[in-house]
Amino acid sequence: MSDPTSDQPGARPITVLVVDDHAVVRAGLVQLLQGAADLAVVATAGDGAEAVVRARELGPDVVLMDLQMPGTDGVAATREIAALGRSQVLVLTSYSDAERIVAALDAGAVGYLLKDAEPDEVLAGIRAVTRGESPIHPKAARQLLGARTPAAPAPDLTPRETEVLRLVREGLANKQIARRLGISERTVKAHLTSVFARIGVVDRTQAALWAERQGL
Repeated sequence: MSDPTSDQPGARPITVLVVDDHAVVRAGLVQLLQGAADLAVVATAGDGAEAVVRARELGPDVVLMDLQMPGTDGVAATREIAALGRSQVLVLTSYSDAERIVAALDAGAVGYLLKDAEPDEVLAGIRAVTRGESPIHPKAARQLLGARTPAAPAPDLTPRETEVLRLVREGLANKQIARRLGISERTVKAHLTSVFARIGVVDRTQAALWAERQGL
């Protein structure tokens, strides 16, 4: 399997905590990730409570999180891990109903993939969240958009805020937006803070979905 970053020797690999209550699934994911030179599995967990402990101990870059698990489920674990502020949580689950998707994103997940995704999509999703992007499986995105109530009249955004929001919708990270618009990364963050407040969202995933609904 080709690896887009394998030509960068010495670069620190992206550390990943794999969370799933099925041992066979965990083993398969570990094998998949170990085949990528830029990814390193630092631990696995079989339930949400163990995931929180491992995330607190190790501070992995990405937590690949299942949702349906005994005891502490993936949503509750995501909420606790997101509160630590050290890891990005990427959901990988079999469930695509809107209720679970909304719950996971509201808990702090930055991406939502389904287990029927191709292996390369999972690897790409892990890399994407470390760049500040929010990968969401198309089926999950459709469910989420369909569950939302009709959008309220769009608030007045400044031309620059609209530009920033449009680039967030395209999946660009703050540094990329800053480079594209010729402004500082701090200015991008300031614009995003204003945009979040104006449109009533709390993170860039929700902002991107709002922009999608508004046709930006």
